Amino acid sequence: MAEWLPMDTPDTSVQDGAGPPFRLHPGDPASPVLLHVPHASRAIPARVREGLLLDEAALARELDLITDAHTDTLAERAARAAPLTPWRFVNARSRLVVDPERFPDEREEMRAVGMGAVYTRTTHREPLRPEPPPDESELLATYFHPYARAMTAAVEDRLAQTGHAVIIDVHSYPSRALPYELHGTDPRPPVCLGTDPFHTPDALLAAAREAFAPYGATAENTPFAGTYVPLAHYAEDPRVTALMLEIRRDTYLTEPVTPHEGLARAAAALTRLIETVTHA
Repeated sequence: MAEWLPMDTPDTSVQDGAGPPFRLHPGDPASPVLLHVPHASRAIPARVREGLLLDEAALARELDLITDAHTDTLAERAARAAPLTPWRFVNARSRLVVDPERFPDEREEMRAVGMGAVYTRTTHREPLRPEPPPDESELLATYFHPYARAMTAAVEDRLAQTGHAVIIDVHSYPSRALPYELHGTDPRPPVCLGTDPFHTPDALLAAAREAFAPYGATAENTPFAGTYVPLAHYAEDPRVTALMLEIRRDTYLTEPVTPHEGLARAAAALTRLIETVTHA
């Protein structure tokens, strides 16, 4: 698919959800690194918008809070600066359509606050959709499962080409806890590194800590934990390694969505991480 350039200026609009629902931006065939950007978009297709209970002003505010603003720009800048270009898999739909990183069933702990694969509650635990959502099966079939298949294929392509795959899951989180957070009282460092006992080797975690040391303090699995691995590989294939990168938003944004000079520093740190793990 053709590449596009994400905007560096703040976007506070509610996008209309036109175009492909996700995009794989090719990197160098020799790179094992796949940057995954699942929560940067604000785009909601009109048909999905009809099922949301919020008015336009409330929806715009919710998107300000729930979107990992400019993480697509962060990943793009880092990828372009890396000596060996990594691959990028970018969700072009808001997580209010579906959240591709949730389990689609009872394994998902965020279902307790109405934020499973299909959200029914907002960041403030107010109604977002009817419960249960009448279109949940349709949303999963239209958006969740095709996304999962495409991401799985992207990982398998890296395995076939390089013998291993390194997923760096690019996120951000607010400086102050929101009511939906299950662990909102935990420490909120400038950089949270989410790990998995099977898929995050010590060397990958150490590389991330070193790369982001000039950016700010890092901590492991606080206030968010874990990392994304396609279910086809999860806890099965040690050739797939993964790390979740959660950057506290005030370090690169004037919250909620306006980027400042910290974005360049975060991109430089991510570039250092890409370079290290590419040649590990």
